[in-house]
Amino acid sequence: MSSSIGPGLATMRALAASFPAALEDGFHQGRELALPAEAGTVDVYSAGMGGSGIAAELARGILDAETRISLTALRGPAPPASLSSRSRVFLLSYSGNTWETLRAYEAAGRAKAYRIVFTSGGSLAEAAERDHVPMLPLPSGLPPRSAVGYLFGGLLGVLDPWFPESNEERLTRITKRLPSLVATNARAGGPADRLAEQIGPRFPFVYAESSFLGLARRWKTQIEENAKRLAAFDEVPELFHNALVGWDAISRSDAKRYAVVLLEWGGSNPLVRQSLRYLERLLVERGVRVVRAPLPAEDRLEALVQGISLGDQLSLFLAERARVDPLPYDAISRYRASLEPSTRSSKRAARSQP
Repeated sequence: MSSSIGPGLATMRALAASFPAALEDGFHQGRELALPAEAGTVDVYSAGMGGSGIAAELARGILDAETRISLTALRGPAPPASLSSRSRVFLLSYSGNTWETLRAYEAAGRAKAYRIVFTSGGSLAEAAERDHVPMLPLPSGLPPRSAVGYLFGGLLGVLDPWFPESNEERLTRITKRLPSLVATNARAGGPADRLAEQIGPRFPFVYAESSFLGLARRWKTQIEENAKRLAAFDEVPELFHNALVGWDAISRSDAKRYAVVLLEWGGSNPLVRQSLRYLERLLVERGVRVVRAPLPAEDRLEALVQGISLGDQLSLFLAERARVDPLPYDAISRYRASLEPSTRSSKRAARSQP
């Protein structure tokens, strides 16, 4: 089937297979830049877009559950007015040329916040070198969405001192198990392939509990970039206070167009699991395809890592079934090209400021 797609599918599968090594490498690099745990309140922000910014949203779920850090993920160029010298700001841009992240870098500098840059090069790396800002260098030549292991691992490494115990042993245990899981997920007829078959041509909604919201977004964006089709995501239990009404009212003819993917970890709150069973019954009664995606992990971090691998492979099987090349992202490149005159002017103006 893949022969009509071109080399992109094989390339993306090879990159997905490198995820365990990237995660471990990113963690150890991040540990070298680790932020010491501090008493009192410290504002921690991340600024990044797309496949770079998702790493912070993945990390936020485990940070909220296990540390005193409340990480605010910024998805735009304007950091909050509360940014100050007490703030810690991670600037995540794989290319180093994401205009929103460059603006956030400048704003954080004006606020005298402590900055750490994650990038493979570009203007962001140049600025970090000029300003003597700590930088975690990423390997070049990757589609940004395939750098998630380095970025997610790097964030965990930088923030490792804030956890009750270091994540080093836990991450080593997880990454030792991960290659066999990745191989299983990549196998025809394996878990990811079966999920793709169940979703079929339907529009997928990806639902997860709040601490896995970043993972749900990752699945959504991987389906969009790799399989070249739209998707949506939402969080539990919030959706029971709004989206539930829409599902309850859906007609049987419309219901056939949708698939709801439920990301489930056994360690979730029992009321959350009970709510998901209620939702599943309602959806099935209305004629919506329900696709359960269990994450049989020992802890929350392992569940996140399992989910990243499973979702990436799912998106590649959806691409294969649709006979589309998952590698190109021409629409994003055209968008960036349309902004080039404005971003060049912005950079010149920034350099001319005292």
